[in-house]
Amino acid sequence: MKSPRSRRRFLQMTTLGTAAVVSGIPGSVIRPVAGVEAISKKPKLKLGLASYTLRKFDLDQTLAMTQRVGLKYIAFKSFHLPLDSSPEHIRAVARKVKDAGLELYGGGVIYMDDEAQVRQAFEYAKAAGMETIIGVPAHELLPLVDRLVKQYDIKVAIHNHGPGDKVYPIPASAYKLIKDLDQRIGLCNDIGHTCRSGIDPAVSAEKYADRLHDVHIKDVSAAVREGHTVEVGRGVIDIPKFLRTLIKIDYQGIVSFEYEKDENDPLPGLAESVGYVHGVLAAI
Repeated sequence: MKSPRSRRRFLQMTTLGTAAVVSGIPGSVIRPVAGVEAISKKPKLKLGLASYTLRKFDLDQTLAMTQRVGLKYIAFKSFHLPLDSSPEHIRAVARKVKDAGLELYGGGVIYMDDEAQVRQAFEYAKAAGMETIIGVPAHELLPLVDRLVKQYDIKVAIHNHGPGDKVYPIPASAYKLIKDLDQRIGLCNDIGHTCRSGIDPAVSAEKYADRLHDVHIKDVSAAVREGHTVEVGRGVIDIPKFLRTLIKIDYQGIVSFEYEKDENDPLPGLAESVGYVHGVLAAI
């Protein structure tokens, strides 16, 4: 159990982090309370956004909202960059993201149910300059994926979808199929779905650390199938433990917020979630 002093310090840091995110004020100009380090210290993890969070908003709104909550990295769902876009359009959108001061690091979740969809995903990622495809390739297509990651030098992070999913419900479902394939084929650990499957996300991340290429961070109301998304820090996932685990395993990928609640007005909950994580990282 945390001591009263350490708990006070953690809450102070969380409050500062949330204030910086919601107000849009850089952390470096927020004066810390006595005895608390500034939250502008070098971040321990790279934080980004899975654009599914903003699925009800157009591209310009999505970029502006990502900037507003202080995230630098973004992975596009097809709402914001359709998979069947021309290479010219894909490159133009990628330039727009860069001009906004953001990095388009990935795309997904992309479903790959036949060979044409696999090849389309790689061409899409190549045109956009993405380093990672967050995807769900059918099991029988993994040999093709293995060949294409070598050809394109683009990583594939297989996303788990929790109880009820018949393809990759948990990270272990993917790991057992890819462990002997190219190292560029790995996992996107969606910690909400992992938790709803009754698995500790921190344990899962450490167990499969050698193939952890992407993370969807969120929180859920209960560690059961019926659990639903809540603001990070309000649910049952031990977020400090999970973040400490990522630091322990020297995770080099992006930690992307996928806030699925309040789809018509997600900014307050997303900002609260980002602020909470900043506070946790500052206190670690």
